[in-house]
Amino acid sequence: MRLTFFTILLICSFQSSYSQDADSILNSLTPQKLNEPVLATFKSTHLVLLNTNETQRKNDLAFWISHRFGDIGGQFGGAKTLFGLDLAPDVYIGFDYGFTDKLTIGIGRSKVDATYNLLAKYRLIQQKENSIPFSLTLFAQTAIISRAAFNSNEFPNKSDRTSHFLSSIFTSKVSQNFSLLISPSVLLRSKTTQANDPNSLFSIGFGGRLKLYKRFSLIADYILVEGLGRSNDLATSFYNPLGAGIEIETGGHIFSLNFQNSSYIIENNFIPNTQKSWRDGGVRWGFAVSRNFALFQKKNKNKDIETKIY
Repeated sequence: MRLTFFTILLICSFQSSYSQDADSILNSLTPQKLNEPVLATFKSTHLVLLNTNETQRKNDLAFWISHRFGDIGGQFGGAKTLFGLDLAPDVYIGFDYGFTDKLTIGIGRSKVDATYNLLAKYRLIQQKENSIPFSLTLFAQTAIISRAAFNSNEFPNKSDRTSHFLSSIFTSKVSQNFSLLISPSVLLRSKTTQANDPNSLFSIGFGGRLKLYKRFSLIADYILVEGLGRSNDLATSFYNPLGAGIEIETGGHIFSLNFQNSSYIIENNFIPNTQKSWRDGGVRWGFAVSRNFALFQKKNKNKDIETKIY
């Protein structure tokens, strides 16, 4: 009787232990898999024209250089300007710093109107495996024109030199090789050059990245501005910005070579002022390169794996 009782108890203990081990394994795997964040939706904080959802890591400093050349074809392009390479309508130099993994603050300067810009990006929602299908980053940018006024009526108030761009950047890493972006935005201006051009311009940006090889991808974006409340009878014709190019990752550098119909680099300029079309030879070369520096890193006892610049 005692032997039978002991045998039953041993079997129950074994089954209980087995069940607990199985539950423990499932519990240890499932939550991690469900809550694992999706990283590197995009390799860079920029596509061709648009900002992506990506922010700098904490204590990382990114140095940015972007360049726009002149028209490849059309009236102002062709062999006489070496297909636009003789011209540089806009050049941008900027720094982005990660105060936290979620918050990036940046400053930069564009050649156009000697424009200085201040930007902030905050990662609000992070895409996660099998639970949250998208990421959301909030982006804000203020641009200030610093050049001298062409006449006394151009900037009667200091606020006329500023514009503010606000955007919600939704992204999704559909697969390991394909990512999508959509960003509804608004540009707020205190002054426009035409009376019937609204001070507030709404836009919707669309973008994507297709990874072809380990460090080589195709990138493209399109910003819908015209047709979203802007008048069609303006004295100047404006077009929706469209860009496409290639992106190459080389360690600490991200390099992109691209084509677009806008002469401008930052959103405060290219959203309201794109006056060229892909169909009339208004396409131009452009490139962007960034270099990341890891600041304030703790020293690692193993010098073989310690890195400060990557």
